[in-house]
Amino acid sequence: MGVALDGCTIPGADKSGFSLGDHEIELGLGIHGEKGVERRAPLPADALVDTLLSSIVADLVLDRGERVALFVNGLGATPDMELAIVLRAAHDNLHRRGIVVARAWAGTFLSALNMPGCSISVLRLNDERAVLLDAPTQARAWPGGGAVNTQIRVASAAVQEVPLPPLDAAGRAWAARLQPALHAVAQTLIDHEQTLTDLDAAAGDGDLGASMLRAAQAILALPESAYGTPAGALSALGAALRRAIAGSSGPFYATALLRASRRLADIAEPSARDWAAAFRGAVDSISELGGAHAGDRTMLDALVPAVAAFERALDNDRDPASAWAAAVEAAEHGAQETARMTPRAGRASYLGERAIGTPDGGAVAVSYWLRALQAHIV
Repeated sequence: MGVALDGCTIPGADKSGFSLGDHEIELGLGIHGEKGVERRAPLPADALVDTLLSSIVADLVLDRGERVALFVNGLGATPDMELAIVLRAAHDNLHRRGIVVARAWAGTFLSALNMPGCSISVLRLNDERAVLLDAPTQARAWPGGGAVNTQIRVASAAVQEVPLPPLDAAGRAWAARLQPALHAVAQTLIDHEQTLTDLDAAAGDGDLGASMLRAAQAILALPESAYGTPAGALSALGAALRRAIAGSSGPFYATALLRASRRLADIAEPSARDWAAAFRGAVDSISELGGAHAGDRTMLDALVPAVAAFERALDNDRDPASAWAAAVEAAEHGAQETARMTPRAGRASYLGERAIGTPDGGAVAVSYWLRALQAHIV
């Protein structure tokens, strides 16, 4: 049984055989693009697979303990990664029904040209059919193999959460200051998700907005007890972002925050100079870890001028709020200047001069969260 997210366009036609709305899918369509039997709102992968398999299992009258071969076929415009997600969901669904999946495949074996979607096929298996499926063949589209290793179990690693002690009066006071500041950072990352996605898509893989959204969600999920001290808050934040942010940005942010945390360890009331030292240590750690420097068109092109402006303003006896405003202004200027730079680090470096004209998304993200903190600097 198949599901389509849109129709297909046959050669010679100027439009697809059928069209679906933005919030529609079609069930039970034919492999040649014929219309299906039902339209409904899109479903998550697990729910969609359950709908398809419920019809298949009922039609085959499959009983618990029976062996089957499972076949997930792409209809032409569905990435292999998504087909693998459907295969996983179908395997788990059949397992919960007590049905043994002995052979399994996923791929685009028989397409409906450019149709986005997939179909699930289930074959009741006996020894004779298993031998035939395993037989060697020169058919180019048949991948062979397919035997399911029943000894392999995939399990998510358990995250060992260390319970934090209740906050004392001093800890509650710090939480009252730090938590709103970081929640402001989270909110600005949420607000600018699409902008960051668009900037990253111009010179990268387009996942920065989603990564920063996950960072925001990780920040909002931190308990109040994580904010009991500045060093503790930075350490907890670093651990959370390491797990939340995909790609190289996760380790960079985590390393920076942990370095800053160490600079503030055992300082009950950090001064502006202490915060500046922590900020400097964080920025330097990113450069040390990734090997990039200011001018390479990375997040450092916002961070380096920001920390320098903050230090310089403090040296000129400006108050912390005024000094931070100078840091924000320097970061925003530095981020916009990346539009003139040829990237020399990161994924954008593969584009060379083609990346010129659009600011670096990572640097712009830095400028966003630095400005979000400004209202909380006193």
